Amino acid sequence: MESDLALMPFWKRLFDIAGALALALPLLPVVGFTALVILVLDGRPVFYVSERMTTATRGFALWKFRTMRPDAADSGVSGGDKAARITRTGAFLRRSRLDEVPQLWNILKGDMSFVGPRPPLRRYVEDYPELYGKVLQLRPGVTGLATMIYHRHETRLLEPCQTAEQTDALYRRACVPRKARLDLIYQSRQSLCFDIWILFRTVLRRKTGKSPSSAG
Repeated sequence: MESDLALMPFWKRLFDIAGALALALPLLPVVGFTALVILVLDGRPVFYVSERMTTATRGFALWKFRTMRPDAADSGVSGGDKAARITRTGAFLRRSRLDEVPQLWNILKGDMSFVGPRPPLRRYVEDYPELYGKVLQLRPGVTGLATMIYHRHETRLLEPCQTAEQTDALYRRACVPRKARLDLIYQSRQSLCFDIWILFRTVLRRKTGKSPSSAG
C-alpha cells in the first residue's frame, strides 16, 4: 500500500519500476558475489538495515550492504568518529557505491525513488518537523540534487569529527539546512529529463572521482 506515502507523478513511479527491474537481473550476480565476499571476509551480518523516513511520519527499513563493524550503540550520521569501524571491503563498497545496490528492493516496494532527497533518520525529522515536512513531500531517493552537489563536501566536513556528538552538532548546523535547500529546488523543478540528468551526472562523478562541477 502506498496511499500514505508522498504523492508521486505517474511517470516517476513507472520509471522507478522499469529501471529497478531492468537493473535487478544483471546485478543479481553482483549482489550474490558481494554478499559472499562480505560473509567470508567480514562475517555476519551481510546487510545493514536501518530505519529511515519516507514521509514526515512514516519510517521504513532501508537496506544496504554492511560496510562497518557492528556496534550496538551506533546511531546518527557517519563522520570521522566512525571511520575506524569501516572494513576494507566496506571502504571499496562505499567508494563504488555498491553498498547501495540493495536499495533496488526499497525502490520496487515504493519506499524510495531513484532520484529524490536522501531519506533522513527519524531523529532529524522529529527535531525539524517543519523543514522535513516540506522536503518529504517528495519520495526520498538513492541520489538527488543535494547528494550530487553536496555529498563530497559533507564527507570532508564531517571527517575531522572525533565524537558522535561533534558529528551530530556539525551535521545539524551545516548539512541539514543546505541539503534541504537543494532538495526543495529539485522538488520545484522535477521532471523526467532532470531525473535522467541527475542520474547521469551521479554515475559520471563516481566513474571519474570528480565532483559534477569539475567533471566537464
